[in-house]
Amino acid sequence: MNIVAIKSLDADEKRVALTPATVQKLMRLGATVTIQSGLGEHLGFGDADYEAAGATLSATANEALKQADMLVMVEKPEPAFFESLKAGTRFIGFIDPYRDPGLVNALKDARITSYCMELIPRTTYAQKMDALSSQASLAGYEAVMIAAERISKAFPMMSTPAGTIPPAKVFVIGVGVAGLQAIATAKRLGARVEAYDTRPVVEEQVQSLGAKFVKIDVGETGQTEQGYAKALTEEQLELQRQQMAKFCANADVVITTAQLFGRPAPRIVTADMVAGMRSGSVIVDLAASTGGNVEGSVSGQEVIKDGVRIIGMSNLAAHVAKDASQMYSSNVYNLIEHLWDKESGGVAPDLDDEIHNSVLLTRDGVICHTGVREFVEGLA
Repeated sequence: MNIVAIKSLDADEKRVALTPATVQKLMRLGATVTIQSGLGEHLGFGDADYEAAGATLSATANEALKQADMLVMVEKPEPAFFESLKAGTRFIGFIDPYRDPGLVNALKDARITSYCMELIPRTTYAQKMDALSSQASLAGYEAVMIAAERISKAFPMMSTPAGTIPPAKVFVIGVGVAGLQAIATAKRLGARVEAYDTRPVVEEQVQSLGAKFVKIDVGETGQTEQGYAKALTEEQLELQRQQMAKFCANADVVITTAQLFGRPAPRIVTADMVAGMRSGSVIVDLAASTGGNVEGSVSGQEVIKDGVRIIGMSNLAAHVAKDASQMYSSNVYNLIEHLWDKESGGVAPDLDDEIHNSVLLTRDGVICHTGVREFVEGLA
């Protein structure tokens, strides 16, 4: 099986799907690997590094794609892209199936066997393949670093001859992978950190990082089998906003991380809550690309409302592209290794395997994932 990686089709996407270290492991697994020349130059992964790992270089993307039995990407391409691939080609990448049904249909119609990285199950065994979590962790880190750069005060407490500078106050909303990393990073920078999540079960994790867990009573809450927070009712969201307003008002930095897979992000911070914050405060909305947790946030942009800077920059993991690439590439390798069939020397279907059945999206002109198929068919 020949596994191919090409340069990003999106100029803003700096991550790469395969690093030289992963190429070396794929070669040991029994695969061959073709890399478009210049793939990782901007990250310090030179063509010579890929060749030393065992990869074959291809001058152009088209030349590489002609040789692809499997294509690995980070970003999702436009639907028409898959028309250029031979039927039966395997594809691994982020697909966002519930927000991009057109891409799902394109994969189906082109008879591409696609594996969706967003559908990796949230189990202990599958953690090493969980690209959503690995990239979210880096996004949480980068959110704090951007906030620290934008805000006009220091993060740590400082004792100076001119007086004591109090620490910045950071309020993190949503304590998933991104939220936990945001808490840890803000604490390392010396901020005073508070955090809130609808799942009381995460209180101990927040406290273990040295932050204060904010308790807001909105009635019965919990988490799904996959570990995500359950969606709140509109009444619960309004109650949450009312109690949360004072914590936002006291914060120098607010970081929101609440996202619901396959659904628009919940609106948590209203315009009135923003207006109640101090001028010069900063909000980083990690859910801006899926609708936003903050009223007034714009995906990919920074806006100022009532003196508050609202940062809706998307794909924050790409801001630390080298580390993000190493983590994503490792996630991809672990998935391929799990799906690898030694007898055939490639990735083969295993309908009895939980992970295979979870991530397999399309094959032989059929949408295989039940939830996605029902969603797409419901739109027809």
